[in-house]
Amino acid sequence: MTFLLRKDRLQDLARLRGDVPAEIAATLADAPSSGPLPWIQVARDAPYFVAEDGSPWTPVGQNDAISWIEFHGLFRRRDLPAVEAHLRRLRANGVNCLRLMAEYAQVKHRYLERPAGRFVPAMVTLWDDLFALCEKVGMRILLTPFDTFWMWLRWDWHPYNIRNGGPLRHPSEFLLCGPTRDAIKARFSFVIERWGGSGVLFGWDLWNEIHPAQAGDSADCFGEFIHDLSTHVRQLENRLHGRTHPQTVSLFGPELWWRPHMALKEPIFRHPDLDFASIHVYREGTIDDPQNTVDPAISMGEIVRDALAEIRDGRPFLDTEHGPIHSFKDKKRTLPEPFDDEYFRHMQWAHLASGGAGGGMRWPNRTPHTLTPGMREAQRALSAFLPLIDWPSFRRRNVSDEIKTSSGELVAFGCADEAQAIVWLLRTDIIGRNGMLRPDAPPIRTTLWIAGMPAGRYLVTAFDTSRGEIVGSFPVIAGQDGLTLETLPFSADQALAIRRA
Repeated sequence: MTFLLRKDRLQDLARLRGDVPAEIAATLADAPSSGPLPWIQVARDAPYFVAEDGSPWTPVGQNDAISWIEFHGLFRRRDLPAVEAHLRRLRANGVNCLRLMAEYAQVKHRYLERPAGRFVPAMVTLWDDLFALCEKVGMRILLTPFDTFWMWLRWDWHPYNIRNGGPLRHPSEFLLCGPTRDAIKARFSFVIERWGGSGVLFGWDLWNEIHPAQAGDSADCFGEFIHDLSTHVRQLENRLHGRTHPQTVSLFGPELWWRPHMALKEPIFRHPDLDFASIHVYREGTIDDPQNTVDPAISMGEIVRDALAEIRDGRPFLDTEHGPIHSFKDKKRTLPEPFDDEYFRHMQWAHLASGGAGGGMRWPNRTPHTLTPGMREAQRALSAFLPLIDWPSFRRRNVSDEIKTSSGELVAFGCADEAQAIVWLLRTDIIGRNGMLRPDAPPIRTTLWIAGMPAGRYLVTAFDTSRGEIVGSFPVIAGQDGLTLETLPFSADQALAIRRA
């Protein structure tokens, strides 16, 4: 039995409920009970996710880290009430999932093992508490075992370094070293035995940004490495818990076009052991160093479209990391908050409307590493749109290139099946000198045609992505040549949920 189900510890943590700040006290009535969260699985008939009871579940969240400011109170239980308050604020804004690394190695005092093979008691307690708090408020975690980026940069201090008593000479042999593979599996075993029985665990990112540099500049071992870890995790979960959590492996997306000679697509998009596909959506010049808030969305839509084309079995696809990494990390520049808010909002809608599951997972790339209030509002708005689609039956394909409009002043993002469609329209003609869409632009309407929608009656619901609310609904009739409709007026962008009536 996992820590999460121990009644004595749940009772010990229950006192935290009374310590939540007044500004979020109103959310307590809607908070889940401390009962177990249902597990998440891939929908049987659609490239999305459902809870084990069949209800739809779409990931809305971002990357976070156990040493960043909003989780600082976890370490040595410095301020658990503040952490719970933060989680409740996230839930109040529709956030239901965080991508976390079991060990974030940017700092030297958050190693999960030290030395290798010995799990640090303070870190085990930290994760005990975090799983319990997430269970309490209804938050889930996409968990990856290592922060491979900072692990490489801080290798001199890492417990896996052979000079520190670990099994590995250098991170360039990470995927090839047998004793290191054993240590990785031992870490998975510990986590599965202690926390793997919990529905808080949405899924596994078995390896963060798998990279040829971790295998002697080769990708030849990727398939075998993924199979070995996946099999170990799946077999242990089945033996201990009778079921398994969804699995993926992430890749730094630009590697797909930087290294076209390497076999990167097969293990990432089509590996038979993985349940969903994931890359980190960065593109030079638009996403990683944005000059306006429109071009990054266009790049996101193109990348999602291309990713879906690589998937053969209809598994879900989601971005598990994106953001202005070059601006922040290399240029040492934090984007102005209003610009970043609009950039964030456009990126998440491009991801969802192009066929991705949810809005993607931003790496904050801000000082400090937190999302802004405007980004939280954008997440709340996206979550308010989700009930307009029947996700467990939505067998979407990307139709962005098949959508025609009567206006050349906008770009359309879309995905559809025979009964439903999502369309997001973004204007391209009103970009101001600050790179944002001009707020004083007069509204426009456009006529929209979607090929491939079967003849019949449909209900179109127009959604304001800034305010997070429906602005109108109207019926339309599709003919033999597809669905034609005239939009409601909008100034900058508009999302449409279309369902057969």
